[in-house]
Amino acid sequence: MYLLPFLYCYRNPLGSLGTRPDRTRARIVWTRVSSGKLFYSFFKSLVGKDVVVELKNDLSICGTLHSVDQYLNIKLTDISVTDPEKYPHMLSVKNCFIRGSVVRYVQLPADEVDTQLLQDAARKEAVQQKQ
Repeated sequence: MYLLPFLYCYRNPLGSLGTRPDRTRARIVWTRVSSGKLFYSFFKSLVGKDVVVELKNDLSICGTLHSVDQYLNIKLTDISVTDPEKYPHMLSVKNCFIRGSVVRYVQLPADEVDTQLLQDAARKEAVQQKQ
């Protein structure tokens, strides 16, 4: 079993992380499923897009998705942290590698994600797993 993301959309009422208030964003929530192919290909299609990765230690990193591997390890370029006062040692870092097992959430702009297509693919994969 792999630790994989599950997509849901939410409204951002406070405009945190530099977004406008009430902007719809897609959030990837990590959950246990038995196959990683669906989300690996999903993240591969998002290479070059701006994302926010929240780690399990509460560090949030904004950056451009450079690459992702089959273990859902993430490489980001042109990064910045959302709370530089709390993490001043991260100010000089421009690129980073994030191990997939330490990721809590991956946030992306909702207009970059076809949620209906992704939900249909997840349903098909769930049906295949039951058979």
